[in-house]
Amino acid sequence: MTARPILILTATLTLAIPGLAQARSETIVLAGGCFWGMEGTFEHVKGVTDVVSGYAGGTAATATYDQVSSETTGHAEAIRVTYDPDRVNLSQILSIYFVVAHDPTQLNRQEPDEGTSYRSAIFPQNAAQRAFAQGFIASLNAKPSFRGRIVTRIEGGAFYPAETYHQDFMKKNPRHPYILRWDVPKLRKLKATYPELYKG
Repeated sequence: MTARPILILTATLTLAIPGLAQARSETIVLAGGCFWGMEGTFEHVKGVTDVVSGYAGGTAATATYDQVSSETTGHAEAIRVTYDPDRVNLSQILSIYFVVAHDPTQLNRQEPDEGTSYRSAIFPQNAAQRAFAQGFIASLNAKPSFRGRIVTRIEGGAFYPAETYHQDFMKKNPRHPYILRWDVPKLRKLKATYPELYKG
């Protein structure tokens, strides 16, 4: 899994800040297994300004950890990634997502975690992102870069932040057995595969 596809997204969101130079920001929601490791991985990417763990694909009424864990809500554990497109573009974000943050060939599971809440899914925040993600997946499936066919879905729906104790879990619990076994290796892979984008 060493593919590093190069695609360019030109559509960005410009935010006007009175009295300051314009800041540019994009947000995308990604699901790929337990959100602890997904969040921890993207917190170490240069140009990423914020990462929030949460739930996407279901309703507000069922966006709690206990309910999502029942595998009956339609939610996936997900992260909301906010980034500066002048420092890291969507192609790079998706490359890290597919190559480092999770295994996009695993259907409704990631390593020890099984169920639809651990599915691989992208929740685009606008039409340009949706088209870009669709093209990105098509380009990956056209190359023999992965051990199997990519099963990542393009979905819609709102994002709901998870409970406070899930936020920054890797940062707050670096010696947690799950983190050490499944997530610390992702940071090593990020640093080795994309050293120009890694921040310690």
